[in-house]
Amino acid sequence: MPKSKVRKKVQIRHQHEAILEQEHSNDSLESPRWLAPTMVGAFLGGLGWIVTYYISNTQYPIPGIGAWNMVVGFGFIAGGFTLATRWR
Repeated sequence: MPKSKVRKKVQIRHQHEAILEQEHSNDSLESPRWLAPTMVGAFLGGLGWIVTYYISNTQYPIPGIGAWNMVVGFGFIAGGFTLATRWR
């Protein structure tokens, strides 16, 4: 019995999968050098912002925005968590 021909689409798909595997294996598994210090800085900056807000009896760091200072502090912390998801 004659052997059936392999379809062209299947060959192209296998070639495409091989190229993708090769690209993923070449990716660097290290984070950029700036990521960890920026992440820690965002965490500490947010914490410092909130602590300053409480210690100053809600007058600082920005007196005109009142309780929105909490949102700013938690925004810095959320930015730190966002950076932490990219850390390898």
